[in-house]
Amino acid sequence: MRWPLLLCLALLPGVVLARGSVPPPQAQPGCPCGPVETLPPIQIPDVERYVPPELAPAPGEPPKKADYRLLQAADWGELEGWNEDDLGAAWGAWLQSCKPLARREPWRAACEASARLTRPSGAAIRALLQEHFTPYRLHNEDGSDSGLVTGYYQPILDGSRSRSERYRYPLYQRPHDMVSVELGAAQPDLVHRRLRGRLLDGMLVPYYSRGEIEVRQSPLAGRELLWVDDIIDLFFLHIQGSGLVRLDNGETVHVGYADHNGHRYESIGRVLIQQGELTADQASMQGIKGWARGNLARLRDLLNANPSYVFFRELPPGLPGPLGALGVPLTAGRSIAIDPRFVPLGAPVFLSTTRPNGGEPLRRLMLAQDAGGAIKGGVRADFYWGAGFEAGQQAGAMKQQGRMWVLLPKGMLAPDGVPRRPPPAALHRAACPSGNMAARITKPSGPQAWCRGPRA
Repeated sequence: MRWPLLLCLALLPGVVLARGSVPPPQAQPGCPCGPVETLPPIQIPDVERYVPPELAPAPGEPPKKADYRLLQAADWGELEGWNEDDLGAAWGAWLQSCKPLARREPWRAACEASARLTRPSGAAIRALLQEHFTPYRLHNEDGSDSGLVTGYYQPILDGSRSRSERYRYPLYQRPHDMVSVELGAAQPDLVHRRLRGRLLDGMLVPYYSRGEIEVRQSPLAGRELLWVDDIIDLFFLHIQGSGLVRLDNGETVHVGYADHNGHRYESIGRVLIQQGELTADQASMQGIKGWARGNLARLRDLLNANPSYVFFRELPPGLPGPLGALGVPLTAGRSIAIDPRFVPLGAPVFLSTTRPNGGEPLRRLMLAQDAGGAIKGGVRADFYWGAGFEAGQQAGAMKQQGRMWVLLPKGMLAPDGVPRRPPPAALHRAACPSGNMAARITKPSGPQAWCRGPRA
């Protein structure tokens, strides 16, 4: 599961951008990404070791298996704005979804029909979708059909391939010693859940937390990918899950999510509100940066309040957007992150909501191409706005109510809402005799199956 790409403010009630704390945008020569902030980077000293606070861990959310029974068959006429949307603007994003979906039987016919269309009109796209798909109105577990729509974006950082006094904060690659256990291989109720840790004396123990990683003698030394100059920008890159790094040699590097350390995500905005440092309407990304500039001596403790830590990989140059959980580039204004327990990754989703900072309707076809740790529930979406400062402004301000209709291939769901497909673990049980799969583990040497009996 990817921590995409998500503004930490998505977890806070009533959050809007603190207008007074936003510096005037300035154009950057040679930068294709629009205006950027012009304040100096936020830097704090390294620490020798991490001393964890004496805090009781928050209870985790009980795991759940994929459940499409929150989907209710609907008529095309229910989709508010369906006939007015410029479907051509979503066509490229849909073809990206088809790259993995075309290999799966429920989706193959629609993707093959799409591949045969050349520069289709909006009417042709609408006819194809209505021929191959059935719309399903999405509900929440309490039966309601509206929910939260937030926004996220791709940040831009300044960095280098080598450490210096300015570029002192590393982006780490996935550690060689981290073990990932796919629990859904053994128990369908735990599908989409992984256990991450490291082996110590033959036992699987939690992997290092943020505070344990960000010390002078880091246990991840040698796994540095890049170095950046601003510790807060790096923190928000962890939340978003991907970004662009402008190097000191003029090169621009696209970095994406590789994995995370398995610790629970905690919102530092929520921490500042609970401590009385900021009010809810001040706890925007810009508000948090402003607090950080005035409280450098306390910043390390604040960041360590979120033990979750993201590892990155360098993506191929020339990608049209960051890679989402589906493994395809995201499209600004047409890709969303969803909870894959309730919405299949890759599916077209018609979204009816409003634009941030106003009530102007925003009704368009989106593609469910991403997921994130903070995106939980049925009617819940994170709207991808694109890269750079202006996209960040839109993403930070977006906290709207919306409704969603998921388009699924005709015949994909049985009448009770259960997909006509084998359980995810079925693909792995061949590794164990008589299906005695206990778990599936990914180690540095590759995937292995833990069986309840002798290995096959």
